[in-house]
Amino acid sequence: MKSFKKIGLALTLAALMVFVAACGGASTDKNEGTPNKDGKTTELSGTLTVSGSSAMQPLVAAAAEEFMAENPKVDIQVNAGGSGTGLSQVAEGSVQIGNSDVFAEEKEGIPAAELVDHKVAVVGMTAAVNPKVGIKDIKKEDLIKVFTGKITNWKELGGADQKIVLVNRPDSSGTRAVFNKFALDGATPAEGITEDSSNTVKKIINETDGAVGYLAFSYFTDDSVTPLAIDGVEPTAENVQSGKFPVWAYQHSYTKGEAKDLAKAFLDYMMSDDIQNTLLKEQGYLPVTKMQVERDAKGNQKNK
Repeated sequence: MKSFKKIGLALTLAALMVFVAACGGASTDKNEGTPNKDGKTTELSGTLTVSGSSAMQPLVAAAAEEFMAENPKVDIQVNAGGSGTGLSQVAEGSVQIGNSDVFAEEKEGIPAAELVDHKVAVVGMTAAVNPKVGIKDIKKEDLIKVFTGKITNWKELGGADQKIVLVNRPDSSGTRAVFNKFALDGATPAEGITEDSSNTVKKIINETDGAVGYLAFSYFTDDSVTPLAIDGVEPTAENVQSGKFPVWAYQHSYTKGEAKDLAKAFLDYMMSDDIQNTLLKEQGYLPVTKMQVERDAKGNQKNK
């Protein structure tokens, strides 16, 4: 009897070892995956819908393409529609991420307290003139006078004897809101040509004697328009990052409550070194991670 008991015990132990090994193998297979940039091996999957700022769409779409290439089971849809649309849709829960050129607090009817702000990039912008105007620097007080119609000829500022032609953006434009707030100190521009496309604004300025408008730094790729320094400070990435140049804004990606799951993974990816130091620059944005100053929704700036 003892020998049978010993044999039975041995068989039981052997069966148990096979079972444990089988379970261990199943667990390993389940957790297998290609490590991502953070060293994680969990395979991501699912669908993420992003909407909002038209200006941000090319940047976020490009990041989404790279993210999906690294995570083949993920599908990310990036839609435009404007900052107000993105904020409204993320607040109501119809999208997971809402992109905006402005703080949620600046848009009427948006429950900003329910949203969490993820600042993913910075955009710098300045006034741009037709090269024949003949000036490269302007005092801020004079810039305000130009856009409010108090100065109507460039010769008053030492430039060519040309009538000033204003090229504005529509009231709904996030670019206009930023320029009015930080370049014009909140002043309302006089009537002029209104155009929403930055490429078209650049074309109009180039083809119209005396024209002045405003563009993001990324559009100053040639000599077809002249970007203006303000109060002697050149419009460069370094001057924005140090807080010397005043006209800049965050590019925001909002979530309803704290980011979770796929939304969190994608927003973490947006803040990775590869995106901040490479893709952002390719898309004409400045890395938010390099900013030495920060701003709140009221426009107050302070050192980090």
